[in-house]
Order: sequence, then structure tokens, then C-alpha cells
Amino acid sequence: MLTAAVRVLAAAALTLQSPASVPVREQQQWVLDALNVEQAWAVTKGRGVTVAVIDSGVDPKLKELRGKVTTGPDMSTSSVQREARPGEHGTSMAALVAGSGARNGLVGIAPDARILSVPLALDEEPGTGTIEPAPAPRPDEDSGLESPLARGLRYAANHGAQVVSMSIGGYGPLKSEREAVSYALGKGVVLVAAVGNDGQTGYAQQKGTSYWSFPAGYPGVIGVAAVDKQGRRAPFSSDNLSVLVAAPGVGVPVARMGGGYEPSEGTSSAGALVAGVAALIKARYPALPPERVAQALSSSARGRPAAGYDDKVGFGVVDAGAALNAAERLAQAKPAPGVSDDLHFGEGEDSPAPSRPGPEPWRLWLFGGAALVALVTFSGAIMALNQRRG
Repeated sequence: MLTAAVRVLAAAALTLQSPASVPVREQQQWVLDALNVEQAWAVTKGRGVTVAVIDSGVDPKLKELRGKVTTGPDMSTSSVQREARPGEHGTSMAALVAGSGARNGLVGIAPDARILSVPLALDEEPGTGTIEPAPAPRPDEDSGLESPLARGLRYAANHGAQVVSMSIGGYGPLKSEREAVSYALGKGVVLVAAVGNDGQTGYAQQKGTSYWSFPAGYPGVIGVAAVDKQGRRAPFSSDNLSVLVAAPGVGVPVARMGGGYEPSEGTSSAGALVAGVAALIKARYPALPPERVAQALSSSARGRPAAGYDDKVGFGVVDAGAALNAAERLAQAKPAPGVSDDLHFGEGEDSPAPSRPGPEPWRLWLFGGAALVALVTFSGAIMALNQRRG
């Protein structure tokens, strides 16, 4: 039975396949190539952009993130302001977004960007990379309470985030989250979320589609599916209409809290990678609204399905270099000219203006004349009757 509790989409870390002597930069080169990141780096590396990571806490002592992380309060409760502990999953996702590559370490997609850690209290199983739901962090729809995610979105939008990365998900939409998504989008914040790892569930195999996961399912959020090294949809990746684009999510090297690296498997990594690409776009074109950033990502994607779109990989795998080029065209596009009030559909002269409401003058004269004739006739008849009686 499905639960409405928030959960981080499983990163499912695997046993390291590559020899320990292979530098992590070599291990992750295929990811950078798949996303065409190095072409984008010739233009920007994300300087000036803050990416909020709504996840478990981020370790600011990780060498790839040192000096780059600002941490907000724990969003799990609105009544108590408390500091959240760093977590494995949030740290790994933050490094994928903005890892500096310091001392030959892992490099993120936007290595010059900064991280705003917006922590949720999430239970993690050490050493597995899998994160289980925190106890009842999503209130009922009718409770009137904001969910932790809703609070986190508003906090990120109010504290300078231009992009939000959400490798989290839960079943069922909530009003407070829909409103928070609209609030963040209205402030120009780009929202990116993993679509979920439910592609191999019994329901998905029986119905040919996966349960929707939120926040990826909310309108305006860029939902990201996972593909493998060959660009094929990962079997575990959820397939439904929340999928907009795809990114690597199988064997993606991630940084471990406390040091070291391991490959990860899940749409979590794919979502963080696309959030990094969104940060590159916002660094270059800061005024580009969220819907145009989504358009730049989707219109320039590689490996587009034969039909142009499907619910497995969306519009295809994100291409960072091509997305920047598409964003440039969108930023330079002139808005459609306004339509003046005197224009109308069709050819020829416009119809005459409608007359003012109220009775027409000739009708008043006609009515008044008839009333006068009737009065004279009536008076004449009365006079005639009086004369007869006399």
C-alpha cells in the first residue's frame, strides 16, 4: 500500500565497479560527455547562481563543497527552529550540482555555483545510499498545515535561490505544496525534481505506467527521468507524463559524506545533474523565466523519441551546450507586438458602435403624441356626455 510520506528517491549506491586507483574525474567523464557539459563550460560554469538542495542536510566540510554551502534550518517542523545534521544523500546531490573538483575530486555540472542546503529530516541507512521516509512528514490534505517541502520551497525562494534541486518525492499532491510551487515559480525560481524509481513496480508492469511522484508531478516543475550509458531509459525510472527530460542515472559517480566515491543508481542523480544544467542557464541568462528554461532544456535535448516525446525519457537527454544556445535564442526573442483596441477580426469596415442604452428619442415622441391624442379623445367624450345630460 502506498504511503503519502515524503521519501528521498533511492540513490541505491552500488559496489564500486572501477578500480580504486582510477581518479573520480575519469570515472565521471562519461556523464560529462553524455550531457555535453564541457561545451557549456566554455560559456559559463554557474558563477553567481545559488542552487537550493531540498534534501537531507549537506556536509559543508566535503572538499568539493568547502566554502560553497549555506545551510538553512530544518524544515521538518514549523514550530521549532533546529539545526539539521548533514546527510549522505543531500551531500551527494549537492556535489553533483556544484562540486568544485578540488584536489582532483568530483566536479559538479555548475562548479562555480553555490549551494543553499534546505534540510528535511530524512532517515538514511548508512552505507547503502538508500533513504527511507521520515515519520509522517506530509500532513493530511485537510489538516491546513504546510508540508516540510512547502516550507522548504518558500524558504529557498525567499533566500536567493535561482534553482531548486529536489531528489525527493511522495505520493499524492498537497495544496500547500501546489501553492508553494506557484510562489517559487512566480519569483522566477527554476524547479527541478526526480520523477521516481517506480518503473519496475507491480503496478507499473501491469498498467504500463508508474504512480506519479510529487513534486515532479506539479505543473511547472521539470521532471527528470534516468538513462544509462547508452542513453536508454533505466528500467527502474518512473514513466508517466511528469517526465520532461532525462539524464544519466545509472553508474553515476557520487561523493560520499566523509570522503570517497561510489556509483549511484536512481533518478535522484539524474535530477541533480539537470539542476546543474539549469544553473548554467540562469548564470548566463538570469532574467530567463522558469518556463523558458524548461523550454531550452526540452527543445535542445538529444536522443529525442521517434514521436517527439514519450513518458519514459520525455523530450530526450539534456544537452548542456545546446541548451545554452537555445536559451540565448529564447532570451533574444522579441515579445509579440500588442494589439491595438481598434483592430478587429476579418476584412472591411468595422461595425458601427452600439447605441447608448435607454429609450430612443423618436419612440418617446411617438409615445407622447399617442398619449396626448388619447387624452384629448377621452376629454372630448366626457364633455359630450355632460352636454347630453344637460
